[in-house]
Amino acid sequence: MPRDRAVVLLSGGMDSCVTAAIASQEHELALLHVNYGQRTEARELQAFHAIADHFRAAERLVVSLDHLVAIGGSSLTDRRIPVSEADLHSSGIPSSYVPFRNANFLSVAVSWAEVLKAGSVYVGAVEEDSSGYPDCRQEFFEAFQKVIRAGTKPSTTIEVVTPVIHRSKEEIVQQGIALKAPLHLTWSCYQREDQACGVCDSCALRLRGFQLAGVEDPLPYVTRPRYS
Repeated sequence: MPRDRAVVLLSGGMDSCVTAAIASQEHELALLHVNYGQRTEARELQAFHAIADHFRAAERLVVSLDHLVAIGGSSLTDRRIPVSEADLHSSGIPSSYVPFRNANFLSVAVSWAEVLKAGSVYVGAVEEDSSGYPDCRQEFFEAFQKVIRAGTKPSTTIEVVTPVIHRSKEEIVQQGIALKAPLHLTWSCYQREDQACGVCDSCALRLRGFQLAGVEDPLPYVTRPRYS
């Protein structure tokens, strides 16, 4: 029996890679990557294609949302704003927050899913990783689910699936290893493309996850602080 198709938002990072591995157990994958002028755009795109090749995904789509650069307001898209060093105890919204980014991404994913007649859109959002990002919370995705129902054809049924949203980074590392997800192909650093910096929020959360799981992170780092 042919398997149902699922659109998976794949940034090239660890969380989206594990999400793709989860989705691949039940679905044929259609992998979507978004370039939005982020500092590590080229490296993330490289990771996306490497992961897509690993999963032998025949359907893959790369889109550019350059308006997010023009809008600015984030250290990921505006080089005049420095990327903050990691503060894993902060509850504020960091400089790396890209205004309403996940809504932009989901809009593209749902459009593609409706054309492909895919029944689900998988997103690797993690509340622990949100660092105060309002568009990484469960309630945001529940609200967007209502938007999908209201804004697509009556015959369209698309479910937003967030399989790792309540997982810790440690649990995501463990699940990725259990599913044989290609974590060595992923990229998480916010500011470097040659070696991961080790000190931005994304690197810190990733390193802490690997350290708590007792597993060596396969990525090269400029520095590897202990975050656990």
